[in-house]
Amino acid sequence: MGEGAAAELIDATKNYGSLQAVKGISLSIGAGEVVAMLGPNGAGKTTSISLMLGLRKPTSGSARLFGMKPTDRRARSRTGVMLQESGVPQVLKVSEMIDLFRSYYPSPMPTARVIELAGLEEKAQSQNKDLSGGQRQRLYFALAICGDPDLIFLDEPTVGLDVESRRSFIQSIKGFIASGKTIVLTTHNLDEADELARRVVVIDHGLIIADASPDEIKAKVIGRRVSFTSGKPLTQTDFDGLPVMHSEIQGSHYVLVTSEPEALLRELFRRGTDIRDLEVAGAGLEEAFLSLTGNRDR
Repeated sequence: MGEGAAAELIDATKNYGSLQAVKGISLSIGAGEVVAMLGPNGAGKTTSISLMLGLRKPTSGSARLFGMKPTDRRARSRTGVMLQESGVPQVLKVSEMIDLFRSYYPSPMPTARVIELAGLEEKAQSQNKDLSGGQRQRLYFALAICGDPDLIFLDEPTVGLDVESRRSFIQSIKGFIASGKTIVLTTHNLDEADELARRVVVIDHGLIIADASPDEIKAKVIGRRVSFTSGKPLTQTDFDGLPVMHSEIQGSHYVLVTSEPEALLRELFRRGTDIRDLEVAGAGLEEAFLSLTGNRDR
């Protein structure tokens, strides 16, 4: 596979009884890459990451971290992982937990730098139990990066955060990315993947079905996004018989994906549809994802 790869799967399979969760995946993630791994629930992306981390053994094929077995301590000392729930002690202070986790690594980052990157300056002396959900996510991020790892896995890093907290946390992740580290990100927030990743790997039914830049993946969708607001409430049935590949309703805001925008708009106007703030643009990563996985349900 890739020379100097940070993480690899080589024709890896993983069976759970009669269920084949991963079906011969080969993947090489190079040093310095920022990769988003996307896929529907049950697609095999979590299992693939577990194989790369050595948390599970492949049924056949192999996994490598920095050219070594994932269980090799030398590889693990260069890897950080942010899980959705890390189970850290509730009564330790933020700075104490960071110092504890730093002790596990041979060349850790200074505590002050970790706290700065994670945006926890005002909470350094607070106990874990007193942190908000967003602050606790930042703490998990701090524990993942405190060893100054060359490779970091971020598993749904902004899940459960409100819009403002997510935006702030994304900036913290960008700060770490700027240092040239390798990032493997899993997320259900496709805007997040589009903003952070330079490479997107889509997994479905245990196979890689796309591996390219976000722009290249979006270009695979022959469609346009037609968005508008309407003073008259519309329902999905109002779009019946129209050349619409996918539709989304958010209050009075409507998004339609179509390969025939002119015909769609012509028919909407013919029907007397109240259309305001009209915008026609290329399809986004979400539409590409839905198209690739064949999942039309929200």
